Amino acid sequence: MPSTPPAQPGQSFAEIDTPALLLDLDAFERNLVAMAAFSEAHGIRLRPHAKTHKSPEIALRQIAHGAVGQCCQKVSEAEILVAGGVGDVLVTNEIASPAKLDRLAILARSAKIGLCVDHADGVREAAAAAARHDVVLDVMVEIDVGGRRCGVAPGEGAVRLAEAIARSNTLRFAGLQAYHGAAQHMRSIDERSEAIERAGLAARNTAERLAQAGLECPVISGAGTGTYELEAQSGIWNELQCGSYIFMDADYARNRQADGSPFRSFEHALFILAGVMSKPVPDRAIVDAGHKTASVDSGMPVPFQREGAIYTKPSDEHGVLTGDPVALPHRGDRVLLIPGHCDPTVNLHDWYVCVRGLHGPDAHVEAVWPVAARGALT
Repeated sequence: MPSTPPAQPGQSFAEIDTPALLLDLDAFERNLVAMAAFSEAHGIRLRPHAKTHKSPEIALRQIAHGAVGQCCQKVSEAEILVAGGVGDVLVTNEIASPAKLDRLAILARSAKIGLCVDHADGVREAAAAAARHDVVLDVMVEIDVGGRRCGVAPGEGAVRLAEAIARSNTLRFAGLQAYHGAAQHMRSIDERSEAIERAGLAARNTAERLAQAGLECPVISGAGTGTYELEAQSGIWNELQCGSYIFMDADYARNRQADGSPFRSFEHALFILAGVMSKPVPDRAIVDAGHKTASVDSGMPVPFQREGAIYTKPSDEHGVLTGDPVALPHRGDRVLLIPGHCDPTVNLHDWYVCVRGLHGPDAHVEAVWPVAARGALT
């Protein structure tokens, strides 16, 4: 059962209880506009990834800014998105469960639903589920473009899967899933460019072989916040699956541009608001945000606009700020922390506290949105 929200609309910033997951609405909206403008300028579809936000509220705002639909990783996420009004969802994960495929097929009665396969058994299982529920499912062939995770090898193996999909009466071949996840966090632009160039060659070669086999490949989908510019400029991908751009976590901020400067295409819009509950010595402050508040798989949260303060040594309910005593807050103060990895951090919270004018004197709570797909793991 969801917890009581840490704030209510209309409250001042000072009235928000801690710890809380804060969304800076102004920065968030600028990020929405920036990515929408980029995709429009490059004539490329935008299908943002909902695994980042797990929220129909956010999904519908992305769609209002031109997105064609949403991606997600789990069937349960797709169910929550569709129940929240999203009409086009692609599950970008492999599904090897008849029960899950039945749920997807049922969902296809009320929305456009797509899924990915990388094995002949996946084609047969999806076709059987679609037949059981009298629907047609869009199916993309996932190819391994360098991530060494899911995906059939590019080339002939992918063509054989696409042919099997095309022969089915209950499936529709929708294109190629060509996402290089590992490339998103390669720090230098040269590393990212090289990885995406190799991925593009694999995707282009597969599309050419599909054409030789008489199969149209309507969509080549992929890309993320770390590499989207490269995919868009390649002339190969025609759909972007970026997710984290709406929030911009601390890990993405460690990527570097060509001149060595930090990756700054988008603004930090997601924060953890933490309260200082103890300051036993001048160079140590204890906040009420630990492992149960912030994921640290991609590094620790970063104190926002507190040069010289370092977040360290989290335990279940505690985080330690150390460093320059001048930079550290006092007992009773509140601190904004930039999550190291936004996706799993969001999944730890029940609510987004949406703040207008966050960094100004009139900061206030404009809305509170549920993290509706929190814990949607099946």
